[in-house]
Amino acid sequence: MSLVKVGVIGIGNIGSSHVQMLNKGQIEGATLTAICSRNENRIEWVKNHTIGDIQVYKDEETFLNESEIDAILIATPHYSHPELAKKAFAKGMHVLIEKPAGVYTKNVLEMNEAAKSCGKVFGIMYNQRANPLYQKLRDLIQSGQLGDIKRTNLIVTDSYRPQSYYNSSKWRATWKGEGGGVLLNQALHQLDILQWTTGYMPKRIRAVCSLGKYHNIEVEDDVTAYMECENGATGVFITSTGEVPGTNRFEVVGDRGKIVVENEELIFYQLTQSEREFNTSFTGGFGKPEYRKINIPVKGENANHSSIIQNWIDAIVKGSPLLAPGEEGVKAVEITNAIYLSSWLNQPIELPIDVDFYYEKLQEKINHSTFEKQNISNVTLDVTGTH
Repeated sequence: MSLVKVGVIGIGNIGSSHVQMLNKGQIEGATLTAICSRNENRIEWVKNHTIGDIQVYKDEETFLNESEIDAILIATPHYSHPELAKKAFAKGMHVLIEKPAGVYTKNVLEMNEAAKSCGKVFGIMYNQRANPLYQKLRDLIQSGQLGDIKRTNLIVTDSYRPQSYYNSSKWRATWKGEGGGVLLNQALHQLDILQWTTGYMPKRIRAVCSLGKYHNIEVEDDVTAYMECENGATGVFITSTGEVPGTNRFEVVGDRGKIVVENEELIFYQLTQSEREFNTSFTGGFGKPEYRKINIPVKGENANHSSIIQNWIDAIVKGSPLLAPGEEGVKAVEITNAIYLSSWLNQPIELPIDVDFYYEKLQEKINHSTFEKQNISNVTLDVTGTH
């Protein structure tokens, strides 16, 4: 079978990494044949850092119409993901989008409908789904070994960013350019993992987002959210780009114990008896169920982005199931939208959200913005080791 001809649009921090991965032949069954960028410096970078005959386009319409690619990897700024994906579907292309699926739920749902109608392979770069730690956590939860979930506690403060990061591009950390801050850019992977591993979407969220608490930006860089689920489980989610040393800890408590994922380890505190059963049967007053601490061995390394791209290509070529279907990108986006609404309105928000209302409120943020970013460097950053 011939190689899948892949085009990459958006040659920024992460797009550059994808270009090199594809061009070096690290993705079996795929070949990079075209790129699209409006930035002359990034076009020159592609010419100097790739081999072979790669078509270069500056205009997205020409790129989509003339490149003759089979599949497109979209690594442009957030707002453009749904619109570019819809255009690619209309051309009969397979699509892999970088996270987030979009900025607001309304057009992400429209993108999903376009994907459904097109019938092409649609994936999203939720690279943490390729992490063996979270795959094992999901297996333990979905198999029922943890019992009914009572509580989750997710702390993601290990994505520290200095001011120079935000100054690297004009669009970053603005409502108009990025549509949000730490929630959409750094913590979205963990919000995906939260619902993917547990199988639960919140039904109600109460949150506080601090805007520019640690940086000169107009969007949030510190968030605390309280979540409630349909079965009565609750959760706390904390994220920030202003803490050092940071924490990345996911704690899930169930009827039959507690699982903690932290520092590349997965520990299962497994009860010998269901807590609910013990609660009703024990008569001694101060007793508690016994448990054993199990360090669960996890095989394999987190191959990150390469695993998701390879899985996408395998789905195109071999019909393999997608690890991160693009249609599922809407879930984490809706959670972020609910968190923003709760903070903006200072009240709990029920899910599913009113998608038109959120879009209206986001436009108010954009239209009423008076923020002007200073000292913009317009540089492409090396993302090695940041994900």
